[in-house]
Amino acid sequence: MATDNPKARVVKRSLVIAGHQTSVSLEDAFWRRMRRIATERGLSLNHLAAMVDASRGGANLSSAIRVFVLETECAGAACGGSPTHALVRSDQ
Repeated sequence: MATDNPKARVVKRSLVIAGHQTSVSLEDAFWRRMRRIATERGLSLNHLAAMVDASRGGANLSSAIRVFVLETECAGAACGGSPTHALVRSDQ
């Protein structure tokens, strides 16, 4: 399967989490959805990433963000389920 799809292109971005700059590599589709989730919750992308970071346990941050986005998206009617990820509220 070819990966010529621009949504599958991996993009590295800098984030500030807990006062420290870090780089995260995600597919463009995940960045766009992460940004939309942050906007819907009235949060900055850095704040939302920090919330994922705080709840990720031993998981890699990029992987934790992907799981968060997938579970957040699946919380809607499209997947018919509710998220199991601990991070679903923005009042933390």
